[in-house]
Amino acid sequence: MNSFKFILGLGVAMMSYVYGQEVKSPNGNFVMDFSLSKDGKPTYQLRYKGKEIIKPSHLGFEFKTNHKEMDFAVQERVEDERAQDLANFLSGFTIVDTKTSTFDETWAPVWGEVDKIRNHFNELAVTISQPKTDRKMIIRFRVFDDGLGFRYEFPEQKNLKYFVVKEEHSQFAMAGDHTAFWIPGDYDTQEYDYTESKLSEIKGLFDKAYIGNASQKAFSKTGVQTALMMKSKDGLYINLHEAALINYPAMSLNLNDKNLVFESWLTPDALGDKGYLQAPFNTPWRTVIASDDAREVVASKMTYNLNEPSKIKDTSWIKPVKYIGVWWEMITGKSSWAYTDDFSTVQLGVSDYSKAKPNGKHGANTQHVKDYIDFAAANGFDAVLVEGWNEGWEDWFGNHKDYVFDFVTPYPDFDVVGLRDYAKAKGVKIMMHHETSGAIRNYERHLDKAYKFMNDNGYTSVKSGYVGDIVPRGDYHYSQNTVNHYQYALEKAAEYKIMVNAHEAVRPTGVARTWPNLIGNESARGTEYQSFGGSKSNHVTILPFTRLLGGPMDYTPGIFEMDLTKLNPDNHSHVNSTLANQLALYVTMYSPLQMAADIIENYKRFPDAFQFIKDVPVDWKDSKYIEAEPGKYLTVARKDKKSNNWFVGNVNGDNTRSTKLKLDFLEKGKKYEAIIYADAKDAHFKTNPQAYKIETKKVDSKTVLDLTSAPGGGFAISIKEIK
Repeated sequence: MNSFKFILGLGVAMMSYVYGQEVKSPNGNFVMDFSLSKDGKPTYQLRYKGKEIIKPSHLGFEFKTNHKEMDFAVQERVEDERAQDLANFLSGFTIVDTKTSTFDETWAPVWGEVDKIRNHFNELAVTISQPKTDRKMIIRFRVFDDGLGFRYEFPEQKNLKYFVVKEEHSQFAMAGDHTAFWIPGDYDTQEYDYTESKLSEIKGLFDKAYIGNASQKAFSKTGVQTALMMKSKDGLYINLHEAALINYPAMSLNLNDKNLVFESWLTPDALGDKGYLQAPFNTPWRTVIASDDAREVVASKMTYNLNEPSKIKDTSWIKPVKYIGVWWEMITGKSSWAYTDDFSTVQLGVSDYSKAKPNGKHGANTQHVKDYIDFAAANGFDAVLVEGWNEGWEDWFGNHKDYVFDFVTPYPDFDVVGLRDYAKAKGVKIMMHHETSGAIRNYERHLDKAYKFMNDNGYTSVKSGYVGDIVPRGDYHYSQNTVNHYQYALEKAAEYKIMVNAHEAVRPTGVARTWPNLIGNESARGTEYQSFGGSKSNHVTILPFTRLLGGPMDYTPGIFEMDLTKLNPDNHSHVNSTLANQLALYVTMYSPLQMAADIIENYKRFPDAFQFIKDVPVDWKDSKYIEAEPGKYLTVARKDKKSNNWFVGNVNGDNTRSTKLKLDFLEKGKKYEAIIYADAKDAHFKTNPQAYKIETKKVDSKTVLDLTSAPGGGFAISIKEIK
């Protein structure tokens, strides 16, 4: 049950131009000032412990017009003075009202890094009016101990009913040429390695950072995506992102590298429009998280706190999941998704698979899946993911097909009923896979039938995918329309009590608080890219500071064989990680959905290391961020929600590093046994990735462990109470 207090200040009529409307964080470290410029532009600035985080920055919108009214214009018209007035929602404002309030609650997430989250902020809501057009808007600021969130609110009003956004102009003026950890601004993908550079260097490095993808669309050589992590010269860590992305396009940032001002850049639709809105309407929150301690940034729950409480009343069916799957062998090319090589094209309901010759490489066959079910049952895993089980994989990609899958018709060698019963007898769930190939209209047509099929056959969770360009053609993965599709699929899944893990979808923005059946996303460069040429060895030291601030990632860790020629002689990729680093990811890359992604045979080769994956939980009572530096290292300790056991993970960047790990988070007076999985002395992600050592020690809250992490390495520790 939530406990809270809410204190509301009285509305105060204000003069036309007001300076210094100030609101502080509860601890006083953050100070946000709001004002109007001389020409009536909404302006804010933010300081942390007296240091500038955001210099004076303007807020507002540019609308599309059709002369006489704001009614959903779909094409540009010749501008006259009146049209210019209607398009301008940037200046000419007066302040008509302000309200201040304080809010303090503690809420319990369904799953998470902690079992309780405090939501404590001071708020300033400023109502501004544009006399020239008789329109108004509320800008709502919430200042937390970890940063600032603000959003625009359009109340119901006579002269602003239906309107089209040409661009949102939210500025974030940086106070210096910070070091940034960035990926290219893109309407279709987040699957990039991070580049570390000064802000002023982004333009010169953009082309090198913009590597190929199945679907991508850049918009500017200085465009970057959120969550954007930065570090100032004087040691401030700053993160820009958004929260509660609902019925709105995803926001990227475009940098003016002359004055170091970021401005919001919304994802357009196929017509180039940025948003079709109807008042009353609230935008997503724009967020600034900052601290002089990197650990506080990575531990922030502000993104979740800016979302609404759960709309699912009974959440008892939402359960964290540890799973294995028929997946990595297809990713590496060892096996195939497709059943046959006979069909160069497929027409569902017409192509007769019963007469097709199997290609002998199809991974999702009944016996093979039974092997995975057996392994899952023997080792305590909850579920088995099976990809490539359904008709249509022979021509699924790159053809802009609408009717590409029906999500219910299995290949001849996949026995739905038999495997359902076999898995149930073993106490294992099979995880459904719905690849859409970007055909969102087709998926929506089939959702009810597909989810009912899942209910009928005992599937409680689904991994959905959106590989390739969006169909209908011309739209993007992060447009308002496609964002609405992801939300529709999520809410529809809740009706059928199904958990969703969406890949290639929009990056999360804390919506899992409101819809906790969103148990995971990909939405970043995951482990699969280790099979597509590899990822940077420090990639996993950055993701917790960026992508994971919005929600958990289905990163698919646990790869034990780094030389992929051993799975497929034609695949010369190398997994740029040590084996100990792969174990650590189960702690550092928080997710209530954790896969042991390698093939069964590789786990049988290293049963002592595999024990950690078997032991580590996927739901936590408490988390302690012990040391953190983006791009360099991260060490996290987490307490199991169901016991007094703790688990520690460390991931390391490019250089050998030593850690003196204090175990002072353990309960005083109690004894524990620690099993330490660490890089061997000669370990290296490239030259000797499988070199690890395992050591068992008796420990307590006074223990300090001396540990060394190799380049691209790390360590993992299970700490179990001795009773």
